[in-house]
Formats: sequence, structure tokens, C-alpha cells
Amino acid sequence: MSTNRLLELFEQNPGAYVSGEMISHELGVSRTAVWKQIKKLESLGYVFEASRRLGYKLVSPPDTLSVPKLISELKSKVFGSSIEWHEAVDSTQNLAQKLAEEGAPEGTLVIAEQQHNGRGRMGRGWVSPQGKGIWMSMVLRPSVPIHFAPQLTLLTAVALCRSLRRITSLPIGIKWPNDLLIEGKKISGILLESTAEEERLRYVIAGIGISVNLEKTDYPEEILEKVTSLRIANGGEGFDRITVISDFLQEWEQLYNLYLDKGFAPIITLWEALSVSLNRPARLITPQGTIDGVPIGLDASGALTVRKDDGSTVVVFSAEMGEPVR
Repeated sequence: MSTNRLLELFEQNPGAYVSGEMISHELGVSRTAVWKQIKKLESLGYVFEASRRLGYKLVSPPDTLSVPKLISELKSKVFGSSIEWHEAVDSTQNLAQKLAEEGAPEGTLVIAEQQHNGRGRMGRGWVSPQGKGIWMSMVLRPSVPIHFAPQLTLLTAVALCRSLRRITSLPIGIKWPNDLLIEGKKISGILLESTAEEERLRYVIAGIGISVNLEKTDYPEEILEKVTSLRIANGGEGFDRITVISDFLQEWEQLYNLYLDKGFAPIITLWEALSVSLNRPARLITPQGTIDGVPIGLDASGALTVRKDDGSTVVVFSAEMGEPVR
């Protein structure tokens, strides 16, 4: 059975329920086959209402990103100045890195409707279904030493948090170093990967995943306690993805230029104001061992300063943060 033929039936009956019996008769397939095709369309971003008595009603088609519309709404000058859009990719990070190696200028943006192997920090996967989130990677070419690269990660988290709070009015905060949370549940992933030459950054690939309009059924059940989306947190009302991208790129570019002009100090102040990790007990699992203490702020390099239980302080550059075991 062709999904195109199935969609034609719904287009011929706009806003109305179409019974499973009618679909089965028109297309010459079983009711089970109809159900399977409906589920396939839902996986592609179509939204249906189902009634045992009435059948199925097409509520809305997929929310497909329009590059011309995005370009028309962009307020940033460099970020997003070149956009490469894909229906589905393995990973936007891989594509952006290839473009960077070929000489793509700063601000080159790769966006995909779906990722098959989206990557998060520490090699973790990232749920990236079609048409419901923002999965993108951008080429940066900052003229800074390689050891400043972690500062760009914190900067990106600040820009995204500020933008999403403004658009959604949701209580979004930053968990060190760059996870964005709503009431303890993750809504965004940020991954920066850098390539350097002679202690200078050649380029940085900044990968951003934002769970915008995902629903609970889009996530594996075992991770629902840890993740959410803007739509879920907003009581089921979604957000326009083009508006989210445009606003974020503008905020990101402004902070990036501020950073290049004034250094990292302004970013520290902004990050600390948005953090949900400071001044509360935490357990940090570092490559060197476990540290129990209270994070109290960022140092000048962007590392986390932690006051240990014995009163001494330690600087942590890389760690997984969790609740302390008492």
C-alpha cells in the first residue's frame, strides 16, 4: 500500500474522520495494514486522531523547515549566512566537519530534519526524530588558543538558554557544563568538537540538538524520567522551529562577538546567573576520581570551582555531575 494513496484519502476528506473500513476497502488492504501505515506516517511527523468508532483524522502534516523562510527571518549577519539542509543524515556533526575541512566559512550551518546517529557528549546517542526538533551543526573559526575551546561550550549554553527562556517563558536552566534542563529534565544537547594546528583552533564544529516539539511517545520509555521537550513542558503546545533557530542564532552571534571583544568574564557572569548547578551539593565523577562538594562558580578559564566537604576548594575541568550520596 502506498502512503501517498493513503494521504490522498485524507486530503479528499479534510478535517474529517475516515473509517478504517473505508480505507481498507479503497486501498484493498487489511485493517492491520492500514494501522501500520498510519504509524509509519506518524513517525514521519504526521499527526492523527484515532477513534475506534469513527476511524482516523489527519490533524496536521509534518512541520518541515523552509530554508527560504528561515533565511528571511534571520537577524544574525554571519551565523547562518550559508545553510545546508537535509531531509535525513547520519549526523550533522560529520557533514559540518567535512564542509569545514573543505574551507567552509564561519557561520556555515548544517540542518537536518532527522538524524539516524545523533551524537551527544561522551559518545552518547541523541533522540532525533523527523520534523520535531532542531538538529544542526555550525562551523566556527575563532582566533583563540586551543585551551579556550571549553569556554565556547559554556558560551553556547548561555546563548541557547537565554534565547529559549525568552521565546518560551519556561524555567530553563544550565546544568554544568552545558546541559539545558527544565525541572531537572534535559531538553537540549550541545557538543563542540575542535580541530587545532600549532596550539590555535583551525575550526570548531558546534552541534546543537533541541527537543522542540517531541511528544512522550517519541522517547524510549526508559529515559522519560530524564528528558523532556519544550512542547511537553509547555502543556502540549508546540513552538515554531524557524523562530527558535532565528532567535538563537542572533543571541549566539551577539555573545560570540562580545566574547571575542571583551573576553570570557561577561560570559561567566551570564552562565552563573542561569546555572542550576551552583551552591547545592553534588557528586562529580572526574577522570581522576570522585569529588563530593558544592560548586560555587566558574574560574577565569571556565572550569568549575568546587568547595569540598573538608572546606578546601578544587577546580574541575571535566566531570559528570550527579546528586551526592549521603
